[in-house]
Amino acid sequence: MRRALLSAVLVTALCGATGEPRRIVSLSPNMTEILYGIGAFDRLVGVSDYCTYPPQVRSLPSVGGWRNPNMERLAGMRPDLVILDDGQAAFIKDKLDALGLRVVVAADRSIADVFTAMATLGRATLHEAQAEKLVASTKEGLGAVSRRASGLPNPGVVVIVDRTPGTLRDLYAATASSFYAELVRIAGGTIIGTPTPNGFRRLGKEDLLAADPDVILDFIHGAKGRFAGDPMEAWRDMPELKVVRNRRVYAVNEDFVPHASQRIVQTAELFAKLLHPEAR
Repeated sequence: MRRALLSAVLVTALCGATGEPRRIVSLSPNMTEILYGIGAFDRLVGVSDYCTYPPQVRSLPSVGGWRNPNMERLAGMRPDLVILDDGQAAFIKDKLDALGLRVVVAADRSIADVFTAMATLGRATLHEAQAEKLVASTKEGLGAVSRRASGLPNPGVVVIVDRTPGTLRDLYAATASSFYAELVRIAGGTIIGTPTPNGFRRLGKEDLLAADPDVILDFIHGAKGRFAGDPMEAWRDMPELKVVRNRRVYAVNEDFVPHASQRIVQTAELFAKLLHPEAR
């Protein structure tokens, strides 16, 4: 609630002072996707290296990484609005303030945050009606997935978001406080793991044995990425897990999955298909 109020105050001040922004730089892939969804993509003059959607984003100049953008290059774009998510704020916002740039920070750690971010960016860009439609269509899409999953078995799920390639070392999983947990629940499953402040935690093999999940969703970041290959090759090292014996470890490499935007509907649909293949 506090983050939403702060964003609202900042947006009100920004719009009152400048009207509709004409030159926007988005440093968050999630926010770039939301800007596209509310019809403000044509105002973008710069993005980060991690912005990949919509495809037209490839024609825009990049200012660099998620937490270490090139400030000189960014300032040279003469933005009248810079947008970032709250995870970036600790690394970037002070530098942007020092440059005298106007900034909107939006949270994206939960589904409720995503809806608030849509409304926030709608106000910031004077696309409020479009933002309301985007919120409504996203809620409708998630509701449709939830209704289809209603009454189906409720498997226990572990979502692996990172690990050392080809091995089961340095496992990191989403926890019950992540937006992935919400999407798993909508898709008809239950994520295994207690909440953590940032929504993720490191896992050991003993943690997996204790959890004994029914399904593992193993994120593979791109067909040629560091996780490329059949995830079962690594998971065969733990035949004592029923999920391995039942071959219910699924590779997840779709580009929409990492991002908290309107594309969470696609992620929920994907999770539902993987959790409930019998219902296809």
